[in-house]
Order: sequence, then structure tokens, then C-alpha cells
Amino acid sequence: MARSDYWRFARALYATGLRAGEIVHNCFSYHLTPAGSLADTGCHALGCTVIPAGVGQTELQVQTIHDLSPTCYVGTPSFLKIILEKADELDVDVSCINKALVSGEALPPSLRAFFIERGIYTLQCYATADLGLIAYESSPNSGLVIDEGVHLEIVRPGTGDLVADGEVGEVVVTTLNPDYPLIRFATGDLSAIMEGQSACGRTNRRIKGWMGRADQTAKVRGMFIHPEQVDRVVKNHPEVQKGRLTIEWVDQSDQMTLFCETDEPSASLSDSIANSIREHCKVRGDVSLVSPGTLVNDGLVIDDARKYD
Repeated sequence: MARSDYWRFARALYATGLRAGEIVHNCFSYHLTPAGSLADTGCHALGCTVIPAGVGQTELQVQTIHDLSPTCYVGTPSFLKIILEKADELDVDVSCINKALVSGEALPPSLRAFFIERGIYTLQCYATADLGLIAYESSPNSGLVIDEGVHLEIVRPGTGDLVADGEVGEVVVTTLNPDYPLIRFATGDLSAIMEGQSACGRTNRRIKGWMGRADQTAKVRGMFIHPEQVDRVVKNHPEVQKGRLTIEWVDQSDQMTLFCETDEPSASLSDSIANSIREHCKVRGDVSLVSPGTLVNDGLVIDDARKYD
């Protein structure tokens, strides 16, 4: 028999204000994606009725909300905006929706403000098809609380090395689900651990939310450069604390520079790193030695800054 709330979605829904007996309009897709089911099982675990609305058919969505009066929307934020705008166009009252749990894409502050103006308390969560719920908001703009059913780490992209709290890196998650255990599953998403505790009283750690993708593979002069190669170069030199490869388009050709944070700058170190670049990346690159703390904290190991005229 399947376990209740298999994907652990109920906790995020409860934080949004959903309670037993309410009706939920679930606009995550049920077709060729588990998102609809993820939210569905969490709603049922809370004792709520679910309208499996899915995506598309905007006019029908508006009419269904008007006729059945759900109080909670679950789905992507952009589709909720489309529904509300279509309701305005049709002059149909959908004000029964007073809360929303959104995911699947970014929730810009301007869009959250739009929902609040409509009387819709909106929180977001972070989940994947393999892991289910990973983290969720308990109040707006205060980070995402890590779900108690997973162990989350932030590592430097292309490596398994943990970064310091506050530093941007790739989200790696372990879940000991007895049916589908995953050990250090790399999500490919960037985030960072936040300091302190949530004001809501929950004591688990928090992440800043989605901050981009960790896949930074670039092609330079016909050769693919991967974050793992940059990591090998950096680890080959104990004097280097952190590295960032920047690729630019200069004089109609690729220009590659590895910026390295070090307390021990020297010409010999620069030459040695340049040799390591040729060995591990198979192309030549310049080296720039900088002071610790100089490089931007955005999780990028490879910064493809090329702009073509």
C-alpha cells in the first residue's frame, strides 16, 4: 500500500495555510510529469479535496474556479497570473482563491506583489521529480526551509566539495526513501545556505532559493571545458583557494582566463597554473592571481561572458 504523502508535499501546503476540508485547484500537469501527483498526494494527506485541473483551457479554468470555489491554487505562478487576467477579461469572480503554493519557475517580487494585491497569500516551494519536496517557504521573502525528509548540501559545481554557508553552489540532496533511496543526488540547481533560523519558529536550515543552473559547460576553440576540469586545475595547486574561468570574445577569437584566489602570488605559480590548464583543459589559457575574497559569490566556476557583434 502506498504511503500517505509519499512526496512530503503536505508540509509546504500547510505552511501556505491550507487546512482540512478546503478545496484545491491543482494546475500542475498530470501528463508526462509527476508534478500534479506530487501536489495531489500532499493535499489528500491534509484532508483536502483536489480539482485536478492541469494546464491549458484557461476559460474553463476560470469557470471551474467560479463554480466550485476552491480556496487554494497550486501550480506555476505564471499560469495563475494568466487565469486571473482571463477572469478579469471575462468579468468572472474568482476571488475565492485566497492562497497559493507555486513552484516550477521563479517567483519575481513583482509577481508576488501582484498576487498579494488580489488578496492571494503566495508562497513558493522547491521540488524535483526524483526527490519530491526539497524546501519550502514558511513566510514570504525569508528563504526556503529545508524539508525534514532530506539531507541537503551545497557543493562547488563539478565537485563534491562543500562550500561555506552563504556561498553559492550546486544543491546536492540525499533521501533515504526505502523505495527509491538517492545518495548525494546532484540537482543541477544553484543555491546557498542562509544564516540563522526562520522567524516562523521552524528550526531546520534554510536555502536562498533557486539561483540558476550549475551546468556551466562551455566550448572554447572547438574543445568542451567542464567545471570538473577547472576543479582539477585548482586542486593541482594547494596555494589556490578558489578559481573561476572567464571566457570572452576578444579580437574575433576566444580568450580564456583562469582567475585564482591565493595568498601566495608569484610568476612561477602563474606559469605552473597555465601549464595545468593546457594539461587538463587541452587549450591554452591566461592566469590572473587575485586576493582571497575577490571573486564574485555566484556559484559560477565557468563564466561564459562572450558577446558577439
